[in-house]
Amino acid sequence: MVSLVRALLNKIRWHKDYNPEDYEVLIVHRGAPGNVRVIPASSITEVLSGGFKFRDLNGDEKVIPYHRVLLIRNRVNGDLLFMKGK
Repeated sequence: MVSLVRALLNKIRWHKDYNPEDYEVLIVHRGAPGNVRVIPASSITEVLSGGFKFRDLNGDEKVIPYHRVLLIRNRVNGDLLFMKGK
């Protein structure tokens, strides 16, 4: 799972056929409504070996470990690139 999520995030960030503005990552986030937080792929600043960094609305950089990723989807057309457990 880790290598797949990492590969997908790198593809979204760097491949010419993918626009990060079109994608979002849903993660487990305790305390958020439904314990889920949506992160726009365009806010991802770095893809690491064990997780990814993103900049939140306050400008703070956060690190999210890959095991918290629930799904990665194209928010424009609804296509799922990854769903945890599938």
